[in-house]
Amino acid sequence: MSLAILLVIGLGIFLGFFIQTLIGFAGALIALPILLLVLGLKDAIAYISIFYFFSSVYLIAQEWRHIDRKIILKLTGATIIGVGLGIWVLAYGKPLFLKKALGVFILLYVSYTMYAKDKVFKQPKLTFIFGLAGGFFSGLFSTGGPLYVIIVKNSSLTMKSFRATMFGVLGLITAIRIPTLYSAGILNIEQVKYAMYIMPFFVLAVYLGKKAYAKINELVLKNIVLALLSISGIMLVFN
Repeated sequence: MSLAILLVIGLGIFLGFFIQTLIGFAGALIALPILLLVLGLKDAIAYISIFYFFSSVYLIAQEWRHIDRKIILKLTGATIIGVGLGIWVLAYGKPLFLKKALGVFILLYVSYTMYAKDKVFKQPKLTFIFGLAGGFFSGLFSTGGPLYVIIVKNSSLTMKSFRATMFGVLGLITAIRIPTLYSAGILNIEQVKYAMYIMPFFVLAVYLGKKAYAKINELVLKNIVLALLSISGIMLVFN
């Protein structure tokens, strides 16, 4: 792999995991379009998944006391099924058209959040459906975060709890995705080796993300969440 390609991957990982550390999701939504400039879809997903593993181990340990573990438990079954289905489609299908459908849904949700007063997504059936869809898109593109945001955002009382619980959800996804990607032949040891060269970008992203989080109030974070959902939805629709 050339130095130029490593630098582009490093830039994508840095930007993605800076945002991931700051607000608790959207790492892949930011990183994936950049990585796709120099990598195929399967390789891009593999690299993002490797760094999600490192991110999850560190951030869950840091934020454990703020994680709403009841939400994680409710999402576990649907997530296992969804991630498995998503990786199967990634390995054997041609899934790119599904990105546009996910993008449209995200934009509709942002519109709902901005104008609706009632929170309707606490219903158990919708939690399972959103968890299943989030797992599917997490296995497929590593971009299921916004669907989990819908569940967690409407169940968490504070942004601190929201952010920590999103780390927990993404840790659950990663624990399922890494062995499944490896068994499907999408993740391999060579990718792990190259990921070590990119590690400084990741470490810097996490460090700066934690520093930035300490200086931003909850209202700003809520606005950042909605803004990033909007941007990610537009990127998924038009890329």
